[in-house]
This record gives sequence, structure tokens and C-alpha cells, in this order.
Amino acid sequence: MADVANAVFVADKMGWIRTPEHIRRDYARFTDFDPLRDIVMAELDGQLVGYVRTSHWTDENEWLAQTQIGFVHPAFRRRGIGTELLRWVETRQREIARVRGGVSVHHVFVTEGEVGRVAMLRRADYVPARHFMLMERRSLDDMPDVPLPEGFEVRPVLSEHLRPIFDAHMEALQGHWGVAPPKPGDFERWTTLPTFQPHLWQVAWHIESERVAGQVKPFINEEQNTTQNRRRGETEFISVGAPWRRRGLARALIAKALHAQRDAGMNESALGVDADNAHEAARLYESCGFRVVQRNMVLRKLVDR
Repeated sequence: MADVANAVFVADKMGWIRTPEHIRRDYARFTDFDPLRDIVMAELDGQLVGYVRTSHWTDENEWLAQTQIGFVHPAFRRRGIGTELLRWVETRQREIARVRGGVSVHHVFVTEGEVGRVAMLRRADYVPARHFMLMERRSLDDMPDVPLPEGFEVRPVLSEHLRPIFDAHMEALQGHWGVAPPKPGDFERWTTLPTFQPHLWQVAWHIESERVAGQVKPFINEEQNTTQNRRRGETEFISVGAPWRRRGLARALIAKALHAQRDAGMNESALGVDADNAHEAARLYESCGFRVVQRNMVLRKLVDR
């Protein structure tokens, strides 16, 4: 599986590397996943040449978004393997939709280099639903200090702060595309993720109200840094509560997050952004020195039962 995925990552310029250990760890963490029914392998003469799996979540419209994570080894493309895998996963997702009820959509995230996959999906009547960008900051040596607006302060993250931080972030993201209200157990799962690295977080509190006003929760993906011989931080999970927007709080927190990554030994940073974000997030990130390096999108199609 790792060999197939890595060949795709290289051919389609996706910028990732997977190891068998990474895959074992990720699959062990899956919930609501049946390995006998939710993944299928394609073999040719006893060799694995592709695979696809399905997973799902409920989006902000209460629709069941059913994702497709699939790969076909570049050496075996244009033989109909991708089309057969797509047919299989759509059939499985129709089964899930019939059991779950309500509106369901096939949901596929594709990167800029996956030209052949996009063409296949468009032939199958998928349409672009949302656009995203990967942005990078190639150096962490030239970010100036940006003061916090008056009335806010950044505090070290303590265990008793975790719930207010989680709740403030989810509240700030309500109304954003693809973000649903948290479900029971989401908070507990969040604290177990590899991206959960509070020692790097920059969380601003509104002093008068004693509420979390804004946050940037960077993390370091040591696995990808090791396999790709780089020192990159990820400037992610950025939010500011509605009462405190348009005051420069996000920019100040991003600057602090970049300094924290530099102090942790990183020399570059990256982030993903919704290109259709109503708050013009991409423009903010450009003002902080990030530049677009990849344009990606989500394609969707209603599940026909």
C-alpha cells in the first residue's frame, strides 16, 4: 500500500511520503470503519496496483459526506483500474447511504497534480464544490514581532484551558464550509491526535471577559519531516471569535506561532486555506509571508440510491 501511494505522490507532485508504519498507525485509529467492507484492493498478476477506501462524516448541512481515498500506481494507469475502483466505492457508499438515511454526497479531495483523476471524476458527473490552496513560508528568519491588540494576552496552555480552547475554536468555525457542530467524544479524540501539540500553541485570551478570543495551533509532523529531509512546521487550526475579528489578532497570533516553530528548530512553515473563505484568509496569510504553491479542490456528487 505504501509503495502504491508513494508512486502516486511522486507522479502527481503531492508532496507526501508514506511508510508502512504510518499506514498501520492511521488504520488502527479509524472508527466506524469495516476493513472487510470499506476498502478494496486491485491486483494484477499478484501485484497490488491500486486501492480505494471510504470514510464519512456529517457536514454543516447535516449531509453525510462520504470521502474516497484512492490510488492507482502510475505504471498501471489508463487500463480502467481507477474506473473500476470508483464504481466499487460508489456502490459501497450507496449501501451506507441507504442505511444512514438523509442526504448523502460522494466527496473527493484532489490536489492540483491529479489531472487524470479529476478527468475521471468529471466524466462520472462529479462537479467542483470548493477550492483550497496550500501555502508555504520558505523562511522563518524574517517574521517581525506583531504586538497583540490592547486588551488581549497570550497565556501558556494549561490542562484546564483545553475545553475552553476547543469550544472557542468550534464556535468560531460555525458557518464555515464543511464544519459541523462537535459530537460527543470529539473533544476526547482531539486530545489524542498527533497534531495535538499544546507546547506550540498561541492562544489569546480577552482579559476583561476571561474568554478565549483567538488561537493558532501549529504542529510539527516529525514523520513527514524525517522522510522528506526537511524542517517544516504547520501553521494550522486558526480561528478568531466573532466579537474580536478585524482587530489584527489573527496576524499577531500567526507571527507568534511562526516564532514558536522557529524556536522548535523549524526553518519553514505551511498551511492549507479555503480559497472561498468569506473572511479573505488567504490575503491575511500572504501578509504574513505565505505564498500559494498548490491549488486543490473538492469534487462532489449526490449519492443516487
